[in-house]
Amino acid sequence: MTEMRQKRVALVTGASRGIGAAVATRLARDGFAVMVNYAGNTALAEEVVRGIVWAGGTAEAVQGDVADPAAVRALFGQAEQRFGGVDVVVNAAGILMQAPLTESDDTLFDRQVAVNLKGTFNVLREAGNRVRTGGRIITLSTSVVGLKLETYGVYAATKAAVETLTAILSKELRGRGITVNAVAPGPTATDLFLKGKSPELIDRLAKLPPLERLGTPEDIAAAVAFLSGPDGGWINGQTLRSNGGMV
Repeated sequence: MTEMRQKRVALVTGASRGIGAAVATRLARDGFAVMVNYAGNTALAEEVVRGIVWAGGTAEAVQGDVADPAAVRALFGQAEQRFGGVDVVVNAAGILMQAPLTESDDTLFDRQVAVNLKGTFNVLREAGNRVRTGGRIITLSTSVVGLKLETYGVYAATKAAVETLTAILSKELRGRGITVNAVAPGPTATDLFLKGKSPELIDRLAKLPPLERLGTPEDIAAAVAFLSGPDGGWINGQTLRSNGGMV
């Protein structure tokens, strides 16, 4: 326990797959003890933990739905009980449901607001109260906020709100040495992004950035690692658009 309390501690939500899993793995490689949060898929979360431990890192899986305020409070409580506190929080939990606005039903709207917006609010509120002095808080937005692509209306709206909450919290935590930033990926090769898209559409989206490829979860994890590490300490209240120059 003493050794674990000497490690910096990162809590990563939505870390059972995709960008969240890559972030958890990267932060563990950078020396953090990582709480791997997941909403429902225990097997995937435990697979991420096994990979981290196999590589010599420290990690534990912890279940909790970010849309539930009590569950978010419990996540921080478990991190504090297990590792002594939290230094970095990365809210990677999110869902994507696409439809034109005129065809977006209440379920599509309510679910994305519950997870992407209310979930981020829940995590930011708790992190602002409990992250240790000098810590880092990082949210995940999307470069669709800038692109304004058709069928992404509700999703992009929730993420635009995330960017606003992030910037305001960075000012409200004045005097505690805590930075608060967002990372906004462009098209990234994850199950969340690829699901339901034709190869032709994926190829077209991959060609949008001047670098002419999809991002990888590891690309986004590198941006998060920068903001979490010593070299990112002077970046605060910003949205880092990790998208290959697309927008």
